[in-house]
Amino acid sequence: MSGDTYRIVQIELDEKSVVSRSPQVDHERKVAIYDLLEDNSFRPLEIDHQGPYALRLSIQDNRLVFDVDDEGRNHLVKITLPISVMKRVVRDYFMICESYFKAIKTLSPSQIEAIDMGRRGLHNEGAEILRTRLEDRVEMNLRTARRLFTLVCVLHIKA
Repeated sequence: MSGDTYRIVQIELDEKSVVSRSPQVDHERKVAIYDLLEDNSFRPLEIDHQGPYALRLSIQDNRLVFDVDDEGRNHLVKITLPISVMKRVVRDYFMICESYFKAIKTLSPSQIEAIDMGRRGLHNEGAEILRTRLEDRVEMNLRTARRLFTLVCVLHIKA
């Protein structure tokens, strides 16, 4: 994949999918978007368009929806994935994140590090599930999948 063409240059989350966020979650969202836009590799396989792309993520009818447009916001393709394939890892990731945020207030550095290793492991698992389930529709690297997984988690938060 070419570094300057097959990439996301705009990203939008369907804010109607999220009722409220904690400051930590909002920070993670901002960092994921910033990092994603700085360095990503994203190639929809169903279209003959080299990008760059504008991406809108949403959850509709129990499906994760990737609306892919060109930079001028002309629609190119809609890619969907049943949200059920992500449900367990997202739930487990939320639980370990909650433990991590509690731990940083009271536990020793070694205990915090152990929880953080588990958190990173679940994050990688979620990214790999996303890549694997979309591999026949989108080519992306692990860094891109990790950042998209963070944004998928943000979409799951319902106050």
